[in-house]
Amino acid sequence: SLCFPQKLWKMVESEQFQSIWWSEGGKCVAINEELFKEEVLGRAGPLRVFATQSMKSFLRQLNIYGFTKMPRDFQRSASLPEFLAEEAAASAHSQVLCYYNPNFNREHPHLLEKCKRR
Repeated sequence: SLCFPQKLWKMVESEQFQSIWWSEGGKCVAINEELFKEEVLGRAGPLRVFATQSMKSFLRQLNIYGFTKMPRDFQRSASLPEFLAEEAAASAHSQVLCYYNPNFNREHPHLLEKCKRR
């Protein structure tokens, strides 16, 4: 079974999830909180991704693996998919959370193995 950062990577890379995507050109993970709760944490049985159904526990996992929350400055994302996801979240009044980890970078998948529990 995959460890937390590997599961997260698969999700962000997957077309299957609308609630989580790469932002800041692949340097951060963006999460539409309300949609994520429903789409990912709300899954049960064999479709379950993470051991928790709680957003708080999920965010704690991010912290344990060295992710830091980025302030959401209002600069617009350069890429169209990022921009559209942000617009959709804004119109639904959901919060978009952005988390950064120097070892979690779309351009450098080999760094993933350095994503360790603190």
